[in-house]
Amino acid sequence: MSEVVETGVSGDLARHPRTPASDTPVLEVDDLVVEHRDGGTGAVFRAVDQVSLRIAAGESVAVVGESGSGKTTLAMAATGLGPRGQGDVRLLGHSLSAISRTRLRRLRPEVQVVFQDPHGSLDPRQSVRSGLRELRALQPERTSWIGDADLLGRVRLAADLLDRYPHQLSGGQAQRVCIARALLMRPRLIVADEPTSGLDVSVQADVLALLRQIRTTTGAALLMISHDLAVVRSLCDVVHVMYRGRVVEAGPCDRVFGAPENDYTRDLLAAMPGARWRSRR
Repeated sequence: MSEVVETGVSGDLARHPRTPASDTPVLEVDDLVVEHRDGGTGAVFRAVDQVSLRIAAGESVAVVGESGSGKTTLAMAATGLGPRGQGDVRLLGHSLSAISRTRLRRLRPEVQVVFQDPHGSLDPRQSVRSGLRELRALQPERTSWIGDADLLGRVRLAADLLDRYPHQLSGGQAQRVCIARALLMRPRLIVADEPTSGLDVSVQADVLALLRQIRTTTGAALLMISHDLAVVRSLCDVVHVMYRGRVVEAGPCDRVFGAPENDYTRDLLAAMPGARWRSRR
């Protein structure tokens, strides 16, 4: 089965149109609160509680925590893809609480999401080529910079995969197709929501290397949502640790991983293979 074109992609990605430099943060979140109401009991659950973060162009920021910590809810609300909640969220300098629906639709191509389940992200009725053709029809000016075969080459896939359907792709191939679709739109921000979950270790490493090179060569910012601290440590500049909807610790990855200050962070680090930290609780 054709899959990998070359072991390196840096030369190809270096020819990608680079995101224009800007002093405006790509994403600013201040005191975000997102609540969900139980349809049966009417009880209100606060999924995100007074969370703030910043992401600059070209920066890689992670939000980590166990399932149910609120990290995915935070990412979707912060990028206008989920409930807006309360607080101030600015995407490329535009406040999502004040922006019109029309303006938000125009901004959405600037944010691309790579989801946990790549097969669930692709239309089973569309070949890879048909899916790309649909994107090009929706955004012709943004997507005309590269052909389909060259695009797949930049994510280490052979051109003969263009005529395959999602069920004919491995998990790693499907995830790289999703990354190619995101790359095609030349986004300012890529949100990667557990993008390596369920993939083999060797495939995980390949996907992470690809995301790293896309960030460094295109200037796009990366928001990584993960429960895997090893993944975060290998890819991100800054980490925010979430527990029950709140950020309990945040800072540069080197500092948080090297000298964690919160007991919950120590618990997460202690669960890593080969970890030296042990919980104080």
